[in-house]
Amino acid sequence: MNFSFLELKVHPLLVVAVTACLMWAIAWLLPALNLALPGRTPAAILAALTGVLIALAGVVEFRRARTTTNPLTPANATSLVAGGIYRMTRNPMYLGLALALLGWGSFLSNPLSLAVLFLFVAYMNRFQISPEEKALESLFGDEFAAYRSKVRRWL
Repeated sequence: MNFSFLELKVHPLLVVAVTACLMWAIAWLLPALNLALPGRTPAAILAALTGVLIALAGVVEFRRARTTTNPLTPANATSLVAGGIYRMTRNPMYLGLALALLGWGSFLSNPLSLAVLFLFVAYMNRFQISPEEKALESLFGDEFAAYRSKVRRWL
């Protein structure tokens, strides 16, 4: 089945919200899988805060470059952002969201809930990041190709 109709259609923050709710529902419906992990709350907070800071660093760089932060319209980008946090990851905003979900999953302490994070990453790769990269390649050509060859998609 072809799901290309989902490309650049669902805002990543909505994807995060749905993922977080699914993680919670699994932990609630399958409490027998929940683990009593010592130190889970500080670890969860650390992961989530790190994620938020990384995502915000990405937004700040986009604002500095005066380019769109709308993830549904990458064709509106006015410049290729490759400085700051973008020297380490091509997708700091999505990496930050994934880390925030990792924090949430750690707090829930349910391995199956935590596994849902892989669905988030797979969804983002297929329906958000790949179409964004096609748009950036169309807009910035060799400049984007060179950037893509130097900097990893996630980490």
